[in-house]
Amino acid sequence: MARDLALLGVPTSAGSHHAGQEKAPAAFRAAGLVEALAAAGLSVEDTGDLAVRRHRPSPPVDGVRALDRVVEVVGEVADRVAAIAATGRLPLVLGGDCTVTLGVVAGLARQGDVGLAYVDGDADLSTPATSTSGVLDTMGVTHLLGDGAPALAGVGPRRPLLAADHLELFGFDPAELDTGQWTRLVGHRLSATPAPVVRTDPAGHAAAALRRLEAAAGAVLVHLDVDVLGTDDFPLANFPHPAGLTLAELADALAVLCGSDALAGVVVTEVAPDHDPDGVLLRRLVEVLTAALAGTTG
Repeated sequence: MARDLALLGVPTSAGSHHAGQEKAPAAFRAAGLVEALAAAGLSVEDTGDLAVRRHRPSPPVDGVRALDRVVEVVGEVADRVAAIAATGRLPLVLGGDCTVTLGVVAGLARQGDVGLAYVDGDADLSTPATSTSGVLDTMGVTHLLGDGAPALAGVGPRRPLLAADHLELFGFDPAELDTGQWTRLVGHRLSATPAPVVRTDPAGHAAAALRRLEAAAGAVLVHLDVDVLGTDDFPLANFPHPAGLTLAELADALAVLCGSDALAGVVVTEVAPDHDPDGVLLRRLVEVLTAALAGTTG
């Protein structure tokens, strides 16, 4: 399919447990992402990277760590994504930790209504009051829904950034959610398709999730955290998820989600290049991502 993309790198691990993800944008380029997209017939403008923000160990304050640094990154992402969207290109945003997606949603929301397919090994529904770590990339969905730290929940043009029916949780490991996260998931009446359900029919469940989002929102953003993949077979993320999807299962689902005529952008998070020193896994991920965006079987 003919698509004009704008690539934006967000080399940050400020909101993460530890450093590593800030190396991902450079690693994606080294793995040939731009060239692969162009070879697939896509027009790609590489808009460069934001400044590097490496994780700094710090104590939690009011239940969160590094709030000021994360809010700064999210605001910059929102500005750059809004500028990209105004040109008519689709932003392809390379994180970085999962807090990057808050900025992408905030930037797209300046242009109009947006729904989010949250393809992730976690539901990211921790809160400052209940988290034992204070790490903000475990709280992304909480802040998208308007809860959590006010400085982060209020970064966009409206609060909450997303209405509950504008969000699809897809591919998470249900064993990773504690009682509080399940309570928040049910309390918000979130649409959720956990990994054991996804793997019964990845394309079919992705199509169902996409239909719900397209009915609720005028545009669809796809968030892909690589920890949705099982780390026994594809150990590219920092946080282990042995019960995650296979790369083939992810490819089937991603092809459907990125095939939407309402697609407004894609953000990829949590790639830890140090886990893949030869770049083998990242090149395979590039193939899957390229095929999904180009509408080929890959």
